[in-house]
Amino acid sequence: MLAGMAAFLVFTGCRHASAPAIEGDGPEALSLSSSGLQGDHFPASLTCDGANTSPDLHWNAPPAGTKSLALILNDPDAPGGGFVHWVLFNLPSDARALPASYSKERELPDGTRQGINNFGAIGYGGPCPNGTHHYVFTLFALDTKLSLSPGSTRTQLDDAMLGHILARGTLIASYRR
Repeated sequence: MLAGMAAFLVFTGCRHASAPAIEGDGPEALSLSSSGLQGDHFPASLTCDGANTSPDLHWNAPPAGTKSLALILNDPDAPGGGFVHWVLFNLPSDARALPASYSKERELPDGTRQGINNFGAIGYGGPCPNGTHHYVFTLFALDTKLSLSPGSTRTQLDDAMLGHILARGTLIASYRR
């Protein structure tokens, strides 16, 4: 019995999987869109088969009380339950868009910070799957500005956002290689 409990703890762990339940936290009140995606598909130019630059993203006004925004791009179809392609946080609450080919700087002049993706790099890392994968952009409206350092991980961002999510929005696009 004790060995079974130990195995359970090892496999479930105290840390989040790549796609924790936080992606479903908060009401779906943000409309997230991109003119750079082809319907619900990534064009090759935004992937490792092209320039590997981020698409533009646009959203509506977040709810009252929003102090910052955070964005995660995750591939839940990747082995192990997910692969993080982009971690972005402390976007100003009055921001309504990100331009295409967004900077890969750790910290931008407006205070926006970027974390490390599962490629081991700062900023956006585009799709590069074997077969067809789906990529989930999740934008969070937060009631606080986060005290995370640039280069933080997805898990660190998830932990910092717990209890601070006012709303979220998602956009899903696929890519096949």
